[in-house]
Amino acid sequence: MISDIFKPAVVRIISPTARGLLRIGLTPNSVTVIGAGGVIATSLIAYPNGHLFGGTLVICALALGDLFDGTMARLSQKGASKWGGFLDSTIDRVTDSAIALGLLIYLAKKNDSLSYVLLVSIVSGFLVSYIRARAESLQIECNGGFAERTERLIILLTAIGFTGLGVGYILAIGVWALALASMITVLQRLRIVWKATR
Repeated sequence: MISDIFKPAVVRIISPTARGLLRIGLTPNSVTVIGAGGVIATSLIAYPNGHLFGGTLVICALALGDLFDGTMARLSQKGASKWGGFLDSTIDRVTDSAIALGLLIYLAKKNDSLSYVLLVSIVSGFLVSYIRARAESLQIECNGGFAERTERLIILLTAIGFTGLGVGYILAIGVWALALASMITVLQRLRIVWKATR
């Protein structure tokens, strides 16, 4: 929902930079991999060591690569490719997992029972993606839902970042909200597939 509203405006802003990256020889796939490597490293180093705010700032900056690679693919002479789309989608799952895993390690070190709620969020998030992929293999369009990837990522990163600034209870609120939003989205997508197969 959020990405559908703001993405077109953001793409217009970053298009000149995307053209510049193409001119210096970078490819959309290389930008995808570089950005993902940075997110994974930051998540698994900064978060477990308690650098929640700084780690979140770095991850948010690197996450812009997720917009640049798609824009670069559309602007390039070759255009978007099936492999590029597949790589981008797969790496999205890897980076999301790394962010959640980094936070999970942080919570486990503190023996925080919130880690169990986070595990529910992780599993539900994978189910959201799996249901869509499985539905599309059946030629069923299964987009939408209460909390797609962008919404889930915003909830989690906002909660982590403000926790790093010392805001009390925000992490618990964010993780519980993420778990509930993810489970609602799972149910919504199951309903979409159920209706389409009746």
